[in-house]
Amino acid sequence: MTTVAVIGAGPAGLMAAEILGAAGLTVTVLDRMPSVARKFLIAGRGGLNLTHSEPLENLKARYGAAGTRLSPLLEAFPPQALIDWAEGLGQPTFIGTSGRVFPKSLKASPLLRAWLARLKAHGVAIKTRHDWRGWSENGQLLFAHAGTTSQVKADATILALGGASWPRLGSNGAWVELLAKHGVPITPLRPANCGFTAAWSEPFRTRFEGQPLKSIALTFDGRTVRGEAMVTRTGLEGGAIYALSAALRDAIAGQGAATLEIDLRPDMSLAELGRKLDRPRAGETLANFLRKAINLAPVGINLLREGHGLHLAATAEQIKSLPIKLTGTQSIDRAISTAGGIALDALDGDLMLRDLPNVYAVGEMLDWEAPTGGYLLQATFATAVAAAKAIIRKSKQSTPQ
Repeated sequence: MTTVAVIGAGPAGLMAAEILGAAGLTVTVLDRMPSVARKFLIAGRGGLNLTHSEPLENLKARYGAAGTRLSPLLEAFPPQALIDWAEGLGQPTFIGTSGRVFPKSLKASPLLRAWLARLKAHGVAIKTRHDWRGWSENGQLLFAHAGTTSQVKADATILALGGASWPRLGSNGAWVELLAKHGVPITPLRPANCGFTAAWSEPFRTRFEGQPLKSIALTFDGRTVRGEAMVTRTGLEGGAIYALSAALRDAIAGQGAATLEIDLRPDMSLAELGRKLDRPRAGETLANFLRKAINLAPVGINLLREGHGLHLAATAEQIKSLPIKLTGTQSIDRAISTAGGIALDALDGDLMLRDLPNVYAVGEMLDWEAPTGGYLLQATFATAVAAAKAIIRKSKQSTPQ
């Protein structure tokens, strides 16, 4: 019987283990943390956005340059398959107003409990506190555990070790060095879906840290995104920012800074906004005038001052085109996800490493990135399913008839 070691007990590793176990293979999941799926559980505190309901062709486009390579995997395990899987675990789903798909419980913990029970029923063994350290001279997997080094023999191995964001939850990127020693080409890991730094004035930073900018539009490099952002002590973060984070990150890396354009009133045309502002101020302060005329909150009014400085006239043009200079990218350990990883060309069509036979890699370890909105988990699961099914096919081919 084929034995499979799955290294990493996040969503990719657990999904691969479930499919392998259901097919009757002997599966052991090993993870360096004391419990499984820690980042998955943290993500669930915000509602657990499983996938997105948009048409599959639109969804595939969210993966940018990696979309072509991921396309057949997403077709083989599309959003509806992920929804069916969750509902099969007793977790009904719903589609939010933004098209995102969530479990009705809006939590990860009920789903994870049902999932672990299913894995147990399939005979999947889970071993925690096993820190992968590469391979021994005879090709066995090496793990640091309980102060000693142990070896694990497996016919096939699935690496599901994640990226390098939020390392305290398990994914620390230590696998990069281990695979690089074996000649595996790896694109440097970088923060994705991250916040950015801005040179706020001290009064703005002190007063408005933690306040949201609601119903705004952000534009960079010809692309506009509607949504919300959050003022942080060091800059900006939030859903609308994350959607532009790849382009902003790359621009800052190449040029040292990037100027983000903010439309504080995207629901108003320039002409309509001009009409609302074209009335006597009657001695009102600028803050009171903008609050009454266009319902602009104090955080937005003061952001105008940050962006336009001495040139602030609070015209319609300035409100609809507020430049904010971003000076840096949030550190990778605080990013929601990571870009970079194992080069897709280093993998065959089954996600097996070309230079390491019977070793597969899935999930965030691979060199793809996507915005938040369910796209991260969708591709993570789809890659895990593809690798697991490839191992099952090979197992059947090698089994005497």
